[in-house]
Amino acid sequence: MLRPIRRALLSVSDKTGLVDFARELVTKYGVELVATGGTRAALADAGLPVTDIAALTKFPEILDGRVKTLHPAVYAGLLARRDKPEHLATLAEHGLPEINLVVCNLYPFEATVARPGVTETEAVENIDIGGPCMVRAAAKNFDAVAVVVDPAQYDEVLLNLKNHDGQVPGDFRRQLAFVAFARIADYDSAITDYFTGLMPKGGADGETEWDEEFDPPFNRKQLLRYGENPHQKAAFYAEPDLDRPCVTTAEQLHGKELSYNNILDLDAALNLAREFASPACVVVKHNNPCGAATAPAVADAFRRAWDGDPQSAFGGILAFNRPLDADTAAALTDPAARRFIECVIAPDYDPPALDALRRWKENVRLLRTGPLVGTPQGLDYRRVDGGLLVQTRDVGADDPAGWKCVTARTPTEAEAAALHFAWLVCKHVKSNAIVLARDTHVVGVGAGQMSRVDSVEIAVRKAGDRSKGSVLASDAFFPFPDNVEAAAAAGVTAVIQPGGSVKDKDSVAACDRHGLAMLFTGVRHFKH
Repeated sequence: MLRPIRRALLSVSDKTGLVDFARELVTKYGVELVATGGTRAALADAGLPVTDIAALTKFPEILDGRVKTLHPAVYAGLLARRDKPEHLATLAEHGLPEINLVVCNLYPFEATVARPGVTETEAVENIDIGGPCMVRAAAKNFDAVAVVVDPAQYDEVLLNLKNHDGQVPGDFRRQLAFVAFARIADYDSAITDYFTGLMPKGGADGETEWDEEFDPPFNRKQLLRYGENPHQKAAFYAEPDLDRPCVTTAEQLHGKELSYNNILDLDAALNLAREFASPACVVVKHNNPCGAATAPAVADAFRRAWDGDPQSAFGGILAFNRPLDADTAAALTDPAARRFIECVIAPDYDPPALDALRRWKENVRLLRTGPLVGTPQGLDYRRVDGGLLVQTRDVGADDPAGWKCVTARTPTEAEAAALHFAWLVCKHVKSNAIVLARDTHVVGVGAGQMSRVDSVEIAVRKAGDRSKGSVLASDAFFPFPDNVEAAAAAGVTAVIQPGGSVKDKDSVAACDRHGLAMLFTGVRHFKH
């Protein structure tokens, strides 16, 4: 059903486009404007006829503007059903006018709490009370009232008025109501999130508290061409007000649209690259690192990472923890190497490097994160049929000072450095995970096998002759000494693993028999 707009109530914090929108309402459709405080002043300064809210309520704004629209004169005009004669009779009896349009975009709470150093008092003062109530009332009565919560909607409202001779169709009012309810839900979630951050962390025992209900807010960042496979639909959602460096906030500088699988692999690659203090490069394929290395120069880290498994690296994802320079771009784009990659993600790109990569391949996706400060934040989610698994992230659990040498031989200084490097990489490999490394570069990876010894054998096969003199990292304990036997046969000289098996002594004895050094970390890093 078409409904005319005769009276509009306006109360906005963001005044973008307000005057032009209101002028159209007045001059083209004869709409009466009623407004609050600063909104009324802005309209009056623009020469538009506008009635102060106090003239409607017969009551002044009080308590520094905290109370202005919370009045029966407002809510009766919004909530009265136009199809009920008794409602209209009540309005007439009390001299209350109908309100046909509400324009309200709420106090800027999210922007306020996103500012560094914001005080609790500032945050609380930017919690809108009357606005959400007014928006909710208008949206509830969408059969008769249109509600606008974003300046981006102004043009669409005017277009509907133009196309329907000054009236608004019912399906459009319903659409506006949906957007309004969604905005209120997001607003309330932002307030809840803010106060959650102020609450003491953990329970009486210091453990993480888990709410009875869990409703994480996410905003759609982009639609994707498809999901893991072409027959699946997909979209990419982001945490609200996210400003930390990660895949979600990265800026795409070049290349075709990101795919679902690209985003998963980019996240995996970046989270491993940021583990290292030295310049690092990581190559990921199908969510597992097939190459990783650190070196004094970024270009050398790239070469060593790519050489970890060139066959698997083809068509993979590259991540760097330093800006990508011209030397690295030259190595990557070397025509003789005939390399192919899907994406590159780095804190930044030197201008010559960015130019070279853009000229290299039209479709290669180049993403910039900005400086990689800190570690991945927030909770880790995994959807299952009918439910949601939620856990804290696997960060901050590794302290080399707590590692224990359990063999007769202790690792050499070089082996200890290689073991530390391999352990950090192993944390990011799907279980059962085995990583072989020499110095600070990967030479073989065994991932996702049902048997740990199978992962050892795959890593050894990938490494080939490079397994001689390498070290081995395992994400979980060795259930049997066959893992040590296979590693020793391949020339591995040192091992790092969590320990904790009932057969640990058998693995230790096997290491001693073959002259291997072995460290127990006491920490497991399953990644399913």
